[in-house]
Parts: sequence; C-alpha cells; structure tokens
Amino acid sequence: MKATILIDNLTKGTLAAEWGLSVYIEYRDHRILLDTGASDRFARNAEQLGIDLGAVEFAVLSHAHYDHADGMAAFFERNQEAPFYLREGSRENCYGKRWIFHKYIGIRRGYLEQYRERIRYAKERQELAPGVCLLAHSTEGLASFGARNHLYVKQRGHYLADDFRHEQSLILDTEKGLIILSSCSHAGADNIINEVSAAYPGKRIRAMIGGFHLYHTSEEGVRALAGRIRATGIEKICTGHCTGDAAFQILKEELGEQVCQLYTGMEIVL
Repeated sequence: MKATILIDNLTKGTLAAEWGLSVYIEYRDHRILLDTGASDRFARNAEQLGIDLGAVEFAVLSHAHYDHADGMAAFFERNQEAPFYLREGSRENCYGKRWIFHKYIGIRRGYLEQYRERIRYAKERQELAPGVCLLAHSTEGLASFGARNHLYVKQRGHYLADDFRHEQSLILDTEKGLIILSSCSHAGADNIINEVSAAYPGKRIRAMIGGFHLYHTSEEGVRALAGRIRATGIEKICTGHCTGDAAFQILKEELGEQVCQLYTGMEIVL
C-alpha cells in the first residue's frame, strides 16, 4: 500500500497547502482517492506529482465537511467514471459554533444534487473491493464529542450536536495488518481503532493515517488520548491536518517514533 498526501495544512517544496486533506492510495491493482480538500489545489498538486486522477477507480468522502468535500467538482472534471462514496447519513447540514453564531461548514450546497449520478451512499460496513472496506462508527454517545467540539447538524430548523453519522473510516487489509484512514477522527482516534478491532476480530492493526481533531484539546486531554492509543497496540500513527502543531508535539513526546507528521507530497509505504 502506498498513500500520497495530495493536500494537507503543511507542505514541502512547491506543492500547495491548505486547511484540508486529500489522500491518493495505491492498493494492489486499485487506485483510490480519499477526500478532495477544500478546493482544486489537491488536483493541481496531483498533476505536479504525475498522478492521474482520471485513473482513480473509486473515491471516498470521509465526512461531510467542506475542507474534505469542496474539491469534489475538480475531481469530477478530471474523472468521468469513478463512483464517489459518501456515508449514508451525509447531508448539507453541518455547522460549527463560535460564541452564539452557527457557521456552515458542510459540503458545498448543491453538490449532492449536482453530482447525484456519481454519488453512492455507503452502508455501515461496505466492501468496495477485496481488502477495501468502509466502516461507520459503532461507538455510542458520539454527540458528546460533537458538543465538546462545537460541531452541529441542522435538522428541521434545530441545531443538534453532531454524532458523526456522516463519518466513515477507510480500511485496507494488508499482509502485515490493517491500515485505517480516518481523515479527522471526530469520534476519537482510540475509539476508531477499537471500532476496527471489533469489526475485524483477531486482525492486527498496523497503522492509522489522518487528522485527529486535537487543535482545541488541552495538553492533559492529548496526553490521555496518547495513552489510550498506546493501549490499543497499534504500531504506527501518521497524523496532521486538524491534529494541530501543539498536539502533534505532545503525541510525539508520548509515543515517540510511533508517530509521524503528515505534509503535502508525503509518500507513506506500508
């Protein structure tokens, strides 16, 4: 498995960066795209890297936030056939709260209708190809995570704490263990690892790639999470985007060489 980070907050060299995430994955004979960042920058970076988005077999949206979904149009312009898998609970209804104000942070309005012919809605556990699976959350009480992080969904005129039913993990089964790609890990990285363990009993979990949404989390909270991640037995963590610089440094202190920093253009071979 080879994963190339097409967009992240950080970059090296001449590749563009933005608040967003997009990952191009080569797995066996499959070409997969996870997320599209917040603009067409991921696609322009792909061109610079010599990656043909037109050859992608299927694309996945990790969750219904703009910084992962708003580059969808750029992908569809470059790829005429690949289905795009969203979690069944995805809507254009995600908001972030600051003070008393709710700001729309969801998929660009109109995209779900405009691209309905290309969009597929994934079930709680859905195999896309042998060894490639999408997995929804099974952890209970996730609305508490939404409330704590000031994330909401609007339903029938009311703002409800987000329980992340629009979020899913991409799981790759390799000879050396499972690889989890979970772009923002709103449910908690440790919870997601445990969800995957429950879904694949007896399987070794080798690595997790994605943001951990820790940029507003206290030092005590990050250190506690590091301990819970260590307890899962996972071997490798590659994190960036919404993890935040301060939280990454704490994770590095706690987990050492087990952790590496994502950046635009990075290649991860596992």
